[in-house]
Amino acid sequence: MSDALDIALRLLAVFVVFLVFPLVIGQTEHKVMAHMQGRLGPMYAGGFHGWAQLVADGVKFAQKEDIVPAGADRRIFQLAPAVALLPYLLVLVAVPIGPHNAVGQDLDAGIFFVLAVMGVGVLGSLMAGWASANKFSLLGGLRTAAQLLAYELPMLLAAASVAMAAGTLSLPGILEAFHWWWVPWQIVGGIVFFVAGLAELQRPPFDMPVADSEIIFGAYTEYTGLRFALFLLAEYAGIVVLSALTAVLFLGGWHGPFGADGLGWLWTLVKTVILAFGVIWLRVTYPRLREDQLQKLAWTVLIPLSLAQIALTGVVKVVISS
Repeated sequence: MSDALDIALRLLAVFVVFLVFPLVIGQTEHKVMAHMQGRLGPMYAGGFHGWAQLVADGVKFAQKEDIVPAGADRRIFQLAPAVALLPYLLVLVAVPIGPHNAVGQDLDAGIFFVLAVMGVGVLGSLMAGWASANKFSLLGGLRTAAQLLAYELPMLLAAASVAMAAGTLSLPGILEAFHWWWVPWQIVGGIVFFVAGLAELQRPPFDMPVADSEIIFGAYTEYTGLRFALFLLAEYAGIVVLSALTAVLFLGGWHGPFGADGLGWLWTLVKTVILAFGVIWLRVTYPRLREDQLQKLAWTVLIPLSLAQIALTGVVKVVISS
């Protein structure tokens, strides 16, 4: 009975994080962009610092009419937002936030699990583009597929480098084996992983599949109301997951100064928040790439860098063991 209660509490904690953190990231993006770009609108709703902007957005989406195009594949069209969002809930189950088994479920092949499930989330965009009966939506879905194929490989190779260094595929196991001197020689892999993750989330400057100036918002053109809100929520949930995974794999996760294991969850949270802020900062700083530049970056820069990182990890492992 105690085991069942422990599992229930862990799953409840993961679910609460899944419900709260993406909304916090969304609200933070409103405020950060308002300050960086001088946007006054998000600073007014509710009075002090526009605290009610998130509530106003929720009410706006709930009031909008739910429309399904006449020529659409109705079931696939309606299912796509859930397929885009729910994989990130499953990923959070395997992400450790602190020492002493502070994780929803410790999986022996945790890295493979989280990367595979994150890839499933992209299927939501493909389903939306195909089912919408809209040529712009279909084109956006095809661009999403091309982007996934290009950036999944460097992301996997960068994560494999950390697994080689730790000698395990378990995320808590990687953190148990972590040493601070890993950071300088794994930092290239960390950058590759983070950039490839941004591309998979279709975040600026890698947002060509949903660029309103090119294809009207891509796979999501025909979506309205709460279904469109679910796609936005999936994007913010992806930011949380990507930032948390980068913190765990390349920045030591719960490891912090002064050996404060009791505050391990706090260090994980701080690193995740800083990386999420970086994602927002990139949105307001860099213009989007062209489609050819996107593919060139993946195949001629990120993949060679990730392969070089794996080679370096192999050399370091041999030197250490000899």
